Amino acid sequence: MGTLDSFNLTGKKAFITGGARGIGKSVARAFAEAGADVAIVDTDLRAAEETAAELETLGIRSIAVRTDVSDPADVDRMVETILDEFGTIDIAFNNAGICVNEKAEDMSFETWKRVIDINLTGIFLTARAAGRVMIKNGGGSIINTASMSGHIVNVPQPQCAYNASKAAVILLTKSLAVEWAPYNVRVNCVSPGYIGTEMTLKAVDWIPTWESLTPMNRMGKPEELTAAIVYLAGYGASFTTGTDLVIDGAFTCA
Repeated sequence: MGTLDSFNLTGKKAFITGGARGIGKSVARAFAEAGADVAIVDTDLRAAEETAAELETLGIRSIAVRTDVSDPADVDRMVETILDEFGTIDIAFNNAGICVNEKAEDMSFETWKRVIDINLTGIFLTARAAGRVMIKNGGGSIINTASMSGHIVNVPQPQCAYNASKAAVILLTKSLAVEWAPYNVRVNCVSPGYIGTEMTLKAVDWIPTWESLTPMNRMGKPEELTAAIVYLAGYGASFTTGTDLVIDGAFTCA
């Protein structure tokens, strides 16, 4: 199998949580360009439908599924819908997440729980659901979105719940990789640095600090993550599992 085949996802069936915009949408397009059929999973059904329609212009099948990833029953319904449409699941990109910038001493329990429920429990639930299908199939690829915030403490913004959730995602990924290695189900994560998305670009007061602390002196773009995620999804990463791939412009090196 040649190098280009390592990035070929033709015939594969994938779902992406948080797929309607930002990093998720960029990866959805990359999966589609590589030949995969893609289910766009998001709480915003209209945006998910718009993204799915865009992807279908590339000649693949795409569906939109409204799902609250923190709700086990909703996740089960999501998987049933995808299986009804696609027949199987080969790739899961568990990307849905939120960030709350709030001082720890002021943070309510409800806010803490909401961040953990979506960022950590949501990834567990969607990974577990995909893993059950992949174990029966004899293999598959699960990719979770962690963050460089699972390695360092960001400044100047206060975001303890987010940081804790992403650190946990990294170890959850490694734990699942070891548990499911005998079934040829690979589990990896990516840890982006500051990426210019609809959410981060609103933080205009903090961006100069973020860029000054990043050795490359800029924020990344969503499309600068896609090749790494397509790699993890495909044949080229067949011996890669339990890996946390940090893509941060060297932020965590400085």
